[in-house]
Amino acid sequence: MTTVIVDYESGNLHSAEKAFQKMAAETGAGPVIVTADPDTVARAERVVLPGDGAFPACRAALFGHSGLFEAIEAAVLGRGRPFLGICIGMQMMATRGLEYRETPGFDWIPGTVGRIAPADPALKVPHMGWNELVIDRPHPVLEGLRPGAHAYFVHSYQVALDDPAARTAHADYAGPVTAIIARDTMLGTQFHPEKSHATGLTLIRNFLEWRP
Repeated sequence: MTTVIVDYESGNLHSAEKAFQKMAAETGAGPVIVTADPDTVARAERVVLPGDGAFPACRAALFGHSGLFEAIEAAVLGRGRPFLGICIGMQMMATRGLEYRETPGFDWIPGTVGRIAPADPALKVPHMGWNELVIDRPHPVLEGLRPGAHAYFVHSYQVALDDPAARTAHADYAGPVTAIIARDTMLGTQFHPEKSHATGLTLIRNFLEWRP
């Protein structure tokens, strides 16, 4: 079983690669490959799409690699392979983003990515640092996460979902902040599992073992 981490020059690839390789070795999940090759992505058993920066820049970078998004779609939508979007990789799963300008997303899980607006004006944006995950709905990838598990966030925008049932977990930042979204074989985390210590490694382990 091969897991690919998509390299489109817009993600924290080193940390993600190390975390996924560690858990793949522990679970016998097979090789973890960082690649921008569309053929390798299309054949992968699991696809991970990281993303750091701004929504429009990440989307432009991804679509600037000829055939890469089409390969992701072939694996995820065509073959039903498990997919994990991280940070902007998750946000691009939505219908559109409003950061700087309106930018189309993948429209895999309908929703709009808008700026965080905490009810407490004293709270700063970006939402940065450790925050508790509140599980809204059970999911196999969340097995073993204890109440009070914390994850590491750094973002100024969040996904507002058209269907609230697609929100699997949230964080409280003077109001709910979408933390995990899921549908079918697709999963997205607003936080960075590769930076979230035991919580993140548990989620990565579960993702590698997930058989949707």
